[in-house]
Amino acid sequence: MPDLNKNNPVLILICLLMFSSCDSKRVFEENKPLENRSWKSADKLEFSVTINDTTIPYNVFLNIRNSMDYPYSNLYLFLKTSFPDGKVSLDTIECILADYDGRWLGSGIGSVKFNKFLFQKNVSFPRRGKYNFEFEQAMRVNVLKGITDVGLRIER
Repeated sequence: MPDLNKNNPVLILICLLMFSSCDSKRVFEENKPLENRSWKSADKLEFSVTINDTTIPYNVFLNIRNSMDYPYSNLYLFLKTSFPDGKVSLDTIECILADYDGRWLGSGIGSVKFNKFLFQKNVSFPRRGKYNFEFEQAMRVNVLKGITDVGLRIER
């Protein structure tokens, strides 16, 4: 009978290579959990991304996780993008989290749903360097309950 302890490092390496190659499009992804499943209007969520290749188009996604106690069917956000040269871009984004019948969209089992929203398709970053993406909830309430995580994903 083979000694499994001797093969474990090789098996672990093979598994790591298999899982890391599954997401080859991803350039950046970070998700930030919100304390007490609430997003205060004063809390801005910032993501810093370094872009080195300005010759290829990217898709930029917003990841949202919401619990069943989120009181709305949509989520409005303000996005402030700061470019390496100091220029700033401001956008408003609407994310639809439930359909007209009140059924939650997205994936997930249980009381939390996950949605991945494409908000910039085939965008070219004009300069190499650090880009800052700052999200602010724009729902006109001081404490927005039911949002559990917010994230940013950039793909090739």
